[in-house]
Amino acid sequence: MLRPRIIALLLALVTFIVYLPTAHFEFTNYDDNDYVTANPNVQSGLTLAGVMWAFTTGHAGNWHPVTWLSHMTDVTLFGMNPGAHHFVNALFHAANAALLFVLLFRLTKRLWPCALLAALFAWHPLRVESVAWVAERKDVLSTFFALLTLLSYAKFVELSQAQSPKSKVWFAGSLLAFALGLMAKPMLVTLPCVLLLLDFWPLQRFSLTTLRFPLLLEKLPFFALTAASCFITFIVQHSGHAVATLQQIPILYRLENAPVAAARYLLKMFCPINLAVVYPLNHIPLPELLAALALLFLISALAWRWRNERPFFLMGWLWFAGTLVPVIGLIQVGSASMADRYTYLPGIGILVAVIFTLAAIVEKNAFLKLLSPALAALVLLVCVSLTEMQLQHWRNSETLFRHAVAVTVNNDVAHIDLGTALDSAGRSDEALLEYRAAARINPDRPQVHFNLGLLYRVAAKHTEALAEFRTAISLDVRNAAAHSAAGGELAALGKYDEALKEFAEAERLAPRYAMPRLETAKVFFLQGRDPEAVDELRAALRAEPDNFEILSATAHYLAANENASARDGRNALILAIKANELSGRNQPQIFDIMGMALAENGDFTNAVSCAQNALALAGAAKLKKLEPLQQRLELYQQGQPWRESFRATNAPLKN
Repeated sequence: MLRPRIIALLLALVTFIVYLPTAHFEFTNYDDNDYVTANPNVQSGLTLAGVMWAFTTGHAGNWHPVTWLSHMTDVTLFGMNPGAHHFVNALFHAANAALLFVLLFRLTKRLWPCALLAALFAWHPLRVESVAWVAERKDVLSTFFALLTLLSYAKFVELSQAQSPKSKVWFAGSLLAFALGLMAKPMLVTLPCVLLLLDFWPLQRFSLTTLRFPLLLEKLPFFALTAASCFITFIVQHSGHAVATLQQIPILYRLENAPVAAARYLLKMFCPINLAVVYPLNHIPLPELLAALALLFLISALAWRWRNERPFFLMGWLWFAGTLVPVIGLIQVGSASMADRYTYLPGIGILVAVIFTLAAIVEKNAFLKLLSPALAALVLLVCVSLTEMQLQHWRNSETLFRHAVAVTVNNDVAHIDLGTALDSAGRSDEALLEYRAAARINPDRPQVHFNLGLLYRVAAKHTEALAEFRTAISLDVRNAAAHSAAGGELAALGKYDEALKEFAEAERLAPRYAMPRLETAKVFFLQGRDPEAVDELRAALRAEPDNFEILSATAHYLAANENASARDGRNALILAIKANELSGRNQPQIFDIMGMALAENGDFTNAVSCAQNALALAGAAKLKKLEPLQQRLELYQQGQPWRESFRATNAPLKN
C-alpha cells in the first residue's frame, strides 16, 4: 500500500503548488464582499455570536453555516490577508485531489487510471473558479465532505458484507459527512443518488434488472437530509429574492438553456478555452439547441448501449447529469446561463466515464499501452499550462472582469463589475464608460442605474444621480437601497420632506437595513431636530450594530455637535473605537473621529495622537483637503475640542 499513499501525497502536493500563485491574489468585488470583506459577522472572527449567526442567517441567499464558520476561522487565524484565504482554498482542493484518488482506488483497485483521473480533476482549468475565488470556499469545502461521505459509505459496504458491527459506525460517519457537506453548499442534495450509482458500479450490489429494495431503504436517512436541505434552501432563497421569477426568466428559456448549458459544460471539459467568471443569459439559437439535444441524446444512448459491457460509462454519465441537476437553471438563481464552478463535483462523473473507457480500450492494444503514459503526461501538462494561464485572470477584480468582457458577448454583468473595480480604484471616467456599456446591453437592469447614480453622487451631480436612482426604483420597486440613495440626493438638493418619504419607504421595505435611518438622522440634523436625529442614530445601530460606517457617523455626531444637548463624548469614543477595530485600524477618517471623541472627553494627548495618525494615513493614501485635519490637530494641541454645526444654513426648526 506504500505506492498508493505516495501517489495520493504527490497529487495533493502538486495540486497545491499549481495553485500557489493565488497566495498573491486580492479579494474580488464579486461576492467576496458578501462573504468576507464587507461582512461584519465574518470579520469579527470565530465568536459565539458569529456561530449563532452562521446557523440562523440566510445571508447571501444560502443557508450554509459550515461555510460561514470556515471563513470566520480564516479571519481568526489570518485576519483580512487575502493570500491566506486563497491558501486555505488551495489546501482544500489539494485534499480533494488526494481523497478522490483514494476513493476510486479503494473501489476499483486500478492504480494508474485512478491517479490520472484525480490529476485531471485537480489540474483542469475548469477548477480555477472554485479554487481561486474566496467566496467559492463552499465548493471545495462541500466536495471535501462529499468525498468523505463516499469514502465512509464504501467502508460501510465493505464491513457490512463481512457482517462487521463496525459497519454501522461508518454508515453514521457517512451520514454525518453528508450533513456537513449540505451545510457547506446545498448543491450536494443529489449525492444519495451517487451512492446508488456506486452500488451499481463498481460495488456491483445490484444490476439494472434487479434493483434491490433494501438498497433504497438503506438510503432513506440520506434522502431525509436532502429533503430538509431542499426545504431550507427554498425558504432562504425565496425570502432573500435570490431566485429569479418566471417573469424575469421565462420557463421556456430555462428549458432551452438547460440542455445547452450541459452541452457547453461537456465541451469545456474537452476544450477549456474562453472561460469566464460569468456567462450572460443571451439568446439561444435554434441550431445550437438542437445540436445540444442531439449530443446529450447520443451520449445517453451510448451509455445505455454499454450498460453491461462498460457500466462505468453509464455510471459516470449519470453522476454528471444527476449532480448537475440542482444548478442546471430550471430553478434559476442569479442571472448567469452557466458557471465553471458548477462542474467541480459533476465533472468527476465525466472523467470516470472517459478515463475508464479509455483504459478498457488501451488494455486491448499493445501499441496504445506503450503510448498511453506519454499521452497522459502531455494532457496533464496542457491542463496545468491552461490552468496557470486562467489563474492569472483572477489576480484582482479588474483583470477578472476585463477577461470576462473579452471572451463573452453582451455581458452586462461583467461590464458592471469591471466598472465597480475601476470606480474603487478612483478611475471614475473609465467606470462610467463600463456602466454605460452595460446600460446599452441591458437598460432594464436596476444595478447599472444604481451604480451610475453612485458615480454621479460622488461627482456631486445630484440631479443626474437622482434620475438614475429613480430609474432603478422604476425597474425594481422593492429596491430599498435605491430608495435610500434617492432620498440622499433629494436631501442634497434641499428637498427634505421628499427625502424623508424615500427613507421611510426604504425602512418599510427592509426593516433591518440601517442606512435609511442614518440618512434620516442626517436630514433631522440639517433641520435642527437633534433629539430626533440621535434617536434615529440609535435605531440604526440597533439594526446593524457592527456597521462601521454607521458607528463612525454616529460617533462623529455625538462627539462634535455644537449643540451640547446632542453630544455624548463617552459613547462617541466607544463607537469610534469599535468602528476602528472593524475597519482594520487603517482608515484616516475614523482616526479623525476618534480624535474628536477623545478631545470631547478631555483626553487631548491621545486626541493629538489620533489626529496625527489620521494625517499620516491620509497622506499615504494621497487624499486631498488635509487642511481640516491639520486644523483639528492644532486645536487639540491647544487643549480645545472640535465643534461643528450639522444644521443647514437658515434651516427652519420643524416641530
